[in-house]
Amino acid sequence: MTDPLPEDTAPDGIEAGKRLIRQSGGKGLSLAERLSERLERLTWRTPFHALRLRGKHPLKLIAVADDPFFGEVERGHALLDGVVLFRGEAVPIAALSLPRPSFSTPFAEYLHSFAWLRDLSSVATRATAAPIAEAIMRQWLAAHETRVSDPAWRADLWGRRLLFWTAHAPLILSSTDLVYRSKVLHALARGARHLDNSAAKVAAGVPRVAAWCGVVAAGLMIPGGDPRRVFGEAGLARALGTAVFEDGGTLGRSPADQLDLIQLLTMLRETYAARRMEAPDMLGDTLTRLVAALLGVCHSDGGLGSWQGSVPIPGERIEQIVEATGVRTRPLRQARDWGYQRLSAGKTVVVLDAAPPPANRQATGGCASTLAFELSDAGQRIVVNCGGANGALLTLPPGLAPALRTTAAHSTLVLGDSNSTAIHADGALGRGVGEVELSRQETDELSRIEASHDGYVRRLGLIHRRCITLSTDGRDLVGEDTLLAASARGGSGGKHGDVGFAIRFHLGLGVEVAPTADGLAAFLRLPDGRAVWQFRCRGAALAVEDSLWIDGEGQPHGTRQLVLTGVAQPGGVGVGWRFHRAR
Repeated sequence: MTDPLPEDTAPDGIEAGKRLIRQSGGKGLSLAERLSERLERLTWRTPFHALRLRGKHPLKLIAVADDPFFGEVERGHALLDGVVLFRGEAVPIAALSLPRPSFSTPFAEYLHSFAWLRDLSSVATRATAAPIAEAIMRQWLAAHETRVSDPAWRADLWGRRLLFWTAHAPLILSSTDLVYRSKVLHALARGARHLDNSAAKVAAGVPRVAAWCGVVAAGLMIPGGDPRRVFGEAGLARALGTAVFEDGGTLGRSPADQLDLIQLLTMLRETYAARRMEAPDMLGDTLTRLVAALLGVCHSDGGLGSWQGSVPIPGERIEQIVEATGVRTRPLRQARDWGYQRLSAGKTVVVLDAAPPPANRQATGGCASTLAFELSDAGQRIVVNCGGANGALLTLPPGLAPALRTTAAHSTLVLGDSNSTAIHADGALGRGVGEVELSRQETDELSRIEASHDGYVRRLGLIHRRCITLSTDGRDLVGEDTLLAASARGGSGGKHGDVGFAIRFHLGLGVEVAPTADGLAAFLRLPDGRAVWQFRCRGAALAVEDSLWIDGEGQPHGTRQLVLTGVAQPGGVGVGWRFHRAR
């Protein structure tokens, strides 16, 4: 392997040019963690928790914070039409009947977090939106004001709810009904006291950060809250320390989680601004790292790639969110801990997943996508991942989301028609990729990444190594996928005999494919018709097959994919391929 430049040397003492990324477990929560979570939920149903919630209720909010983000227009208009809409699931406001067991989990989280207040405020004036918000609020209070239950009283949802209630207070506190207003404020106070005792017990990652954001927001907005604010800031610092890598990536490795955390911290910062107080340095420092890492997985049009279940959010939306943060930074090229590598030259961008999937306790719906990549030219997607496992419409066939998590749904090599990391029937990740070895080189002529993973070693005795090289003008992406016998590293080597493989390159929406007569190449015409790329391979048979891509709205679209197939013998095999911009 070629050693990288000195500036790429990791600060943790790992040998320059080579880093070992270990998966921190693939079996989900430990027995102790499950018992702790179970006991915490049980305490919600005891009189002791009700006693903890008693206290002096506030009669007003000290200030109203700004929500700097624009909501989803379609969801906002649905609310104006009397319907709560989320990812295709729609429920009339008049029929919410909270709680309602038939809600899907994502819909219930959207409803109970009160994130819909942002959507509503983005499409209507206060006079129009307030009666709608009040109608939903009254139903929520009737069902949950005094009855502690899951998911409505989940600490992470209370954290989000406090941020949205304080930012959109004019919509929920405009009524002249003093009894109703008192109930809202009393519920807010009870939620704050609930968070005081529950925030530290939430699962690590974005949920725990959301809970602590609620504690801090309550300390800022409820009279006499300075002790709570100081307590909350200390808890938030600890939560961020376990949720965000040094390079700015989140533990769950999901760009959707990255966006979520950026918006949470920005809303909290606005809460400080509403009180004319300086936010702690940790907020600004963390936001800068989060934004740089997020931009690293965006294409040249600013749009987000499809990674770890995320949908490809358009560049305009990403730009609006980043602008609201006030952060000005460049895309991060190497997120060693988060696990994404970025190559860019001219108008060409390549993003590679160079890490194991996230541990179950840190993410929901992790994908077996190690060594997959995406390729774009001037923002037009050439090679993509199917994506959307956590963002597709909830009304789609139930078997689709699990399929979108598989290795075959990503632009990488599939060995023995199996996932590089096992995905169990219950959705949990099993054994597979535990180590990723990485080397990166930058010269005046090219940028080169070589990476390998051990996901197939235990089952099939082979290591998958992928090497990709991007020319400095961005017109050539040369790649090689190699399967190596792993017996020297403790694998079973040749014990499994010959095994079939498929290397998949899922193509972007609207890319037209024209295979050549020799069956070893294809011309790819991009949607705008101004650019044509040529694909050529050696060492495998080329076929063009149907594929699927989930767009930024969660809608599925039929696309095409290039598939290279062959048989790996016990000693291994190598396949070369190249994308060249013909014009």
